[in-house]
Amino acid sequence: MSIRNREPQPLGEGTLDRMARILAARNIDQASVAALPDEPEPFSRLDALSAGMPPRYQAAVADHPQVLAWAREVVEAAVAPSRGARRQVTTGPSLLMAGVVGAGKTHQAYGAVRQLVQSGVGVRWRATTAADLYADLRPRPGTDTERELAAVSRCPLLIIDDLGAARATEWTEEITYRLINRRYNHMLPTLITTNLRISDLRAYLGDRVTSRLAQMTTRVEFEPVDRRRHRTAA
Repeated sequence: MSIRNREPQPLGEGTLDRMARILAARNIDQASVAALPDEPEPFSRLDALSAGMPPRYQAAVADHPQVLAWAREVVEAAVAPSRGARRQVTTGPSLLMAGVVGAGKTHQAYGAVRQLVQSGVGVRWRATTAADLYADLRPRPGTDTERELAAVSRCPLLIIDDLGAARATEWTEEITYRLINRRYNHMLPTLITTNLRISDLRAYLGDRVTSRLAQMTTRVEFEPVDRRRHRTAA
């Protein structure tokens, strides 16, 4: 199952102008309205983010140096859609996190999204496993899978978890190519985790996808330790 998360969009200047005209027509001083104390938000942005995450990763914290460096670069690349609006994640680098099962890659990916929100930028993001992605995009009656592929391709920040876990076919290779190629062309930040060794990715993904990943991502090799089993044994 895919996870979708979209933040409220800031009001445009046209909307603010209309509000000002309405206040003036009602003889309401705009300055006095602006001076009213803000009501505290019932939930912080971080609370809203956590609510859209799987419970296991709601408190995830990114602490890997390369993941934190990635988050700083994405924050620096964020831009405001209009004057005075909060900066939004638009373009930026991507990460390919490789390591054995249980090495902490997914934890770091969700923690990286939390890091971005804590930095104060707006983030529209989605998260999916590769297997769920292929299931969502497989042609079937009554579903516009091309539209779904376009939506995933355009999402400002995308997590693709467990790339390489699903059975490789010509169809999955084509879908992966189309998705990665669009995100490559538009320089959209993408967090990818895989249990495959970097050297095995080419055989699984094909030359076209591997070539683009090599250019668009920083590769992060995780220590060959299954932290899930390690914690259980402790």
